[in-house]
Amino acid sequence: ALMLKGYVDAYMVFGDEKFLTMALKNAHFLLNRQFKEDGGLYRNYKNGKSTIDAYLEDYATLIDAYLSLYQVTLDENWLQTDKQLTDHCFDHFYDDKTKMFFFTSNNSRDLIIRKIETEDNVIPSSNAIMANNLYLLGHYYYNEKYKQTAATMLNNVKDEALSYGGSSAKWLSLYTNYLGDFYEIAVSGAEAKQLAKEINKHYIPNKLVVGSNRESQLPLLELKYIPGKTIIYTCIDGACKLPVDNSEAALKQIETKFKRP
Repeated sequence: ALMLKGYVDAYMVFGDEKFLTMALKNAHFLLNRQFKEDGGLYRNYKNGKSTIDAYLEDYATLIDAYLSLYQVTLDENWLQTDKQLTDHCFDHFYDDKTKMFFFTSNNSRDLIIRKIETEDNVIPSSNAIMANNLYLLGHYYYNEKYKQTAATMLNNVKDEALSYGGSSAKWLSLYTNYLGDFYEIAVSGAEAKQLAKEINKHYIPNKLVVGSNRESQLPLLELKYIPGKTIIYTCIDGACKLPVDNSEAALKQIETKFKRP
């Protein structure tokens, strides 16, 4: 999953189609080989066999990678897969007492203790990645459960994160989304993928991209499709600025907000 996200990031920056080709090859391999019949994941693949129940970090990093892949392909199947994986995590990893996710599934009956991982290191903690995922998916689907869970998880580690920032980088990255405006950039029309590609070349950490070349039922795209045109909407919590027809104009709408005192 980390390699998949790396290929997607490289494609966003350089626009080289070979990176996207490798990302899609990796993504489909994971989809076809590492998914179990019950909707869960396997952790290992060796000699043609998938084994070992996946841990929370496997779910979290794959959801994160598929979120990135969606934003360059605009293929809603990746978002739908993410939602299915997220709901599986709520069913098998979520702890109602702490409002966090266990590192191991409740299907792993042989475990004496189930730990909850929150400390970010070279690879961010599974709960920090999961909270970021929930924040984004909450925006994509207007899902209040996802949004509220992300906020609660962040609040759970607030004191530690502010005291030990070096061990909380991913948590603090999520925190910045609450400090200012978070942008939902919706692109609708035949050239949606190309305009999304132009937008993704710019590093804007407090944003997500959603798009389609046809009518879509995703909340951020509803009633935004106009046949024969490609339109970009820059929105905050569903409230959109005047639509524009090119990426430069859309980016200026965001830059104006950045320069606000």
